[in-house]
Amino acid sequence: MEEKKIALITGGARGIGKQIALKYAINGYNIVLNYVSDSTDIKALEEEFSSFGIEVLLVKADVSNYLECEQMVKKAMDKFGKIDVLVNNAGITKDGLIAMMKEEAFDKVIDINLKGTFNVVRNVVPFMIKKRNGCIVNISSVVGVCGNAGQSNYSASKAGIIGFTKSLAKELAARNIRVNAVAPGFIDTDMTSVLKDQVKDSINAQIPLKRMGEAKEVANVVYFLSSDESSYITGQVINVDGGMVM
Repeated sequence: MEEKKIALITGGARGIGKQIALKYAINGYNIVLNYVSDSTDIKALEEEFSSFGIEVLLVKADVSNYLECEQMVKKAMDKFGKIDVLVNNAGITKDGLIAMMKEEAFDKVIDINLKGTFNVVRNVVPFMIKKRNGCIVNISSVVGVCGNAGQSNYSASKAGIIGFTKSLAKELAARNIRVNAVAPGFIDTDMTSVLKDQVKDSINAQIPLKRMGEAKEVANVVYFLSSDESSYITGQVINVDGGMVM
């Protein structure tokens, strides 16, 4: 029997992250699922993922904390002995106009979204280098490509991820490690479900495909970028945005 591959997904308990994790589980990967909220129903997640005939390791860790990331990767390596795919999905928003934005709101978004990506990558990459194989997919955003009023902190963090991705791709290509980014646009998740219909209609009017995306549509692209089908793609940013950024 072929040895199962291992995928580590940060922020994988809900939303886009969960759909990404499910995509890997459906395709036979064992999963390391990172979460941070105390309200996460660990037992339900374990049962859901185990139903695909795979093993799942749930690890609580704040990605903005380097030590917690180090411990998370150690737990993953102790259980599975390798990490084939890393998906850096964990992220938050703390929106506000720059004239009103508190320093804490800027720092928190940078710490989790950008520094958190570094923290996990820094701890995973040595094992991928040793194995001379691996794929990393970082979740950016279209606002990291084109900016958005009221999201200067979030845009800066997601633009930083793009620069980080391209630099990593150049560093690691010689070790057969590919690094790409996915930049979602407006995706139908818990965050957007609370918006009023009028707001949703206004958003959809700006999107050439006239609808929000689904989390599984992002997951499909993430999975593709870590599969053999994308073996000659590295250092790229793929927008999954219905045509918002052209």
